[in-house]
Amino acid sequence: MQEGMLPEDAMKELIEGNKRYVGGKPKFPNTNAKRRTEVAKGQHPFAIVLGCSDSRVPPEVIFDRGLGDLFIVRTAGNVVDDIAIGSIEYAAEHLGVQLIVVLGHSKCGAVDATMKGGEAPGHIGSIVKKLRPPVDAAKGKSGDAWLNCVNSNIDSVVKELEESTPILSELVEKGKLKITGATYCVDSGAVMWNK
Repeated sequence: MQEGMLPEDAMKELIEGNKRYVGGKPKFPNTNAKRRTEVAKGQHPFAIVLGCSDSRVPPEVIFDRGLGDLFIVRTAGNVVDDIAIGSIEYAAEHLGVQLIVVLGHSKCGAVDATMKGGEAPGHIGSIVKKLRPPVDAAKGKSGDAWLNCVNSNIDSVVKELEESTPILSELVEKGKLKITGATYCVDSGAVMWNK
């Protein structure tokens, strides 16, 4: 991959990779010894993916990518805190990545737990607390309630990243960074891109 790949080219790579994955024809690019030697010298990912830590949603697999292609940050419910944002800032500012994908997914357990309410044990409560506003915002919308909450959370995180000062908001304002949302379907394997 080229350094500083434009967001539209990066999205095209992700879309094509997901089509290969869904079609059962992955290429498994950039996974050999030669690539390992290349990336040992430095990393130049073409996209940042903020995804859920759910074991069914590995970004490198669902986008059919290899070593050094994606800068991955994963948290339950794909929520962000200062550490996650700092990791994303590093990739955007220091590595020059111009595309961030906030990747939610169907059947998200963190969203489901938030929808059900009640007390969450231990530090899980901090995840539920972060998910509560977008889950509440999705209440009463027509369609699948669970998926509505997942998409509401994706939109909320996209907005939070776009407004994150000083680094991300400045890069967005200068047109050097695009932040978009997407939803992965655990049943079909397809990624649906938010508009």
